Amino acid sequence: MKQHFSLIRIQVGSFLLSLLILMSCSKDDPVKEDTPELITEAVLVFTPTGGGTTVTVTATDPDGEGVQDIEVDGPINLATGVQYVLGIELHNTLVNFGEPGYDITAEVEEEGDEHMFFFGWTGSVFQSPTGDGNIDNRADDMNYVDLDANNEPIGLITTWTTAAATASGTFRVLLKHQPGQKTASSGSSVGETDLDLTFTINVQ
Repeated sequence: MKQHFSLIRIQVGSFLLSLLILMSCSKDDPVKEDTPELITEAVLVFTPTGGGTTVTVTATDPDGEGVQDIEVDGPINLATGVQYVLGIELHNTLVNFGEPGYDITAEVEEEGDEHMFFFGWTGSVFQSPTGDGNIDNRADDMNYVDLDANNEPIGLITTWTTAAATASGTFRVLLKHQPGQKTASSGSSVGETDLDLTFTINVQ
């Protein structure tokens, strides 16, 4: 009988030790957060590839997740028949410049396999890409420059050639967060929205 109780005590003790080790490992292991990025400022910089005037527009959301919506300072005014490189910068200005969490651009680039920009426009303002963007259809024409580790587009850098004649319309920028969901065909309906901006755009 004593041996039987001793065996039970050993088994219970081993179980409790294993449980403590498991709890300790679970507590110490870092857990990746797949929450949307907090973006309070977006800066769009259109740089003409052949030289000329750079066009910069911004959108700001001073209270982050507060009651105020993000607002654009547009419009975007581009010259006719010019190729531009569009670079997008993202910031969380609720954090001081230079501190961790301020530079959201770097986070999106680092986690490129989880993020993708989609674009849409009206008014036939571009010769290239053709069409009206890929927000409605991922496979539509788009000139991405930057790629993630899986050779899928990110969209922090893109190229655009404006229409040869004057035109006006809207320009929409949509950033989706797609952890574990981004593929060669995942569209704008997949994942959480990190950013959704619509500017007036003029080509003149």
